[in-house]
Amino acid sequence: MRGLAFKLGLCFAGLSFMGSPAFAENNIKPAALAGSWYPGKASELSGLVDGFLASAGLAMKTLDYVTGDIGVIVSPHAGLVFSAPVAAYGFQAVSSRDISTVIILAPSHHFSFPGAAIWAEGAFDTPLGRIAVDTELAARILAADQRFTFRKDVFFGAPDRSENSVETQLPFIQRVFPKARIVPIILGYPPDPAAMRSLAEVLAKVVGERQDVLVDVSVDQSHFHTRDEAQAIDARGLQAITDLNVDALWQGHRDGSMEVDGFHVVITAIMYAQARGFSQAKVLKYGSSFDATGDKARVVGYASAIFYKDPLGVARESATLAASRLAPAQRARLLAIARGTLESFVRTGKAAEVEEKDPRLQAEEGAFVTLHANGRLRGCIGNIIGQGPLYRTVRDMSVAAAAQDPRFSPVTPDELKGIDIEISVLSRPRVVQSADEIKLGTHGVIVSRGNYNRGVFLPQVAVETGWSKERFLSELCEQKAGLAPDCWQQPGTTLEVFTAEVFGERQ
Repeated sequence: MRGLAFKLGLCFAGLSFMGSPAFAENNIKPAALAGSWYPGKASELSGLVDGFLASAGLAMKTLDYVTGDIGVIVSPHAGLVFSAPVAAYGFQAVSSRDISTVIILAPSHHFSFPGAAIWAEGAFDTPLGRIAVDTELAARILAADQRFTFRKDVFFGAPDRSENSVETQLPFIQRVFPKARIVPIILGYPPDPAAMRSLAEVLAKVVGERQDVLVDVSVDQSHFHTRDEAQAIDARGLQAITDLNVDALWQGHRDGSMEVDGFHVVITAIMYAQARGFSQAKVLKYGSSFDATGDKARVVGYASAIFYKDPLGVARESATLAASRLAPAQRARLLAIARGTLESFVRTGKAAEVEEKDPRLQAEEGAFVTLHANGRLRGCIGNIIGQGPLYRTVRDMSVAAAAQDPRFSPVTPDELKGIDIEISVLSRPRVVQSADEIKLGTHGVIVSRGNYNRGVFLPQVAVETGWSKERFLSELCEQKAGLAPDCWQQPGTTLEVFTAEVFGERQ
């Protein structure tokens, strides 16, 4: 691929745009990247895109992912030789759909502005022809919020650098959905949480139950790290995306542990997906500029992902739980690790090192460790999402339950004989659309609203308290998340459920 005659854009910072873009006559946006970021001849461009789609199609025959109702795809937006081998996976996944409109959500690389810019009428040109804007849908979005404006400058970019985030998506849309129209939307920076939430809600409202509308989220991953560093950074960001975890994305970009190029666009898409019931997400393909250049020193990451409705729902959850249950010996080993850690830490202040070769106990899963003393809660701490091997999570949470639960003073050596240990091994959370999907005693529940209010109850809380579902959720909102008791009934609140395999020393 390096022998291709046209210039290639690695990412937005790698392009030297030749000349100023022509003005959009009659609201027709001319192609600015043809001949640089992708071939300028229609035959070459269609051949390139079709080739990547075919390769992705062959590879995806062996992929284990649900081809359910896909409402959102995440696609990279670099020069096509670099990012198209990855982008092809998302477009291939939806290629059998009858899509009439693609809403493109993209970041601006050159402008700082509030709200969102929408190209509301006219069309975009590429070497493959002209792709029209869905003016009716665009007008409804524009009319919904004064922070949404019809402005063209951000779609062109800087005088010496064209904006690539929308234009690089168009050749794929034209080849996969040749009759589709588009609604191009560029979100401003710095992120405006209120505008993002508004856009997500407006999109969910105007799309409604239509099956012929696809949302294409145009984002790259990390930029210009070594290959190893890029893979580690991108893994954290993609985990938050597949978890549909808005809080993690905010925090990861606040502390620098993640680097999604357009994370606020992804957050908007997640809120839209949750409102529409696309409660499952999966990364189909991850790659980087290294795959095309061989350069390990300055790597740009790319990923293709889908948000979809799982047609199997709870049945899949139950099957997964049954298949992943721990054997009696594995449960005993985890309890022994927890007991040994508790004894060592309380007596010496240090947790003994533990090694475990059992592949099942090396799996990355979330877990809580609960301590009881004379039948009463004495400490309970855990990780909902696995952040390392299960056996190490149990070790670490045993220390945390003994010394870090803010409701209790640290456990003392004199108490050890009277304490019994309970372990809860957790499934990965999934978003539910209403409380009707929650089964008391089976599901643990996470409630979240905004960037900071979040609380969790394990499944056994409902059993131990005897609460009704309404009381369970109200206490969760008020006690654990610091929200109004009825927040679980309010729009904008996210409910997630998970299951737990619970076992203890008393069993």
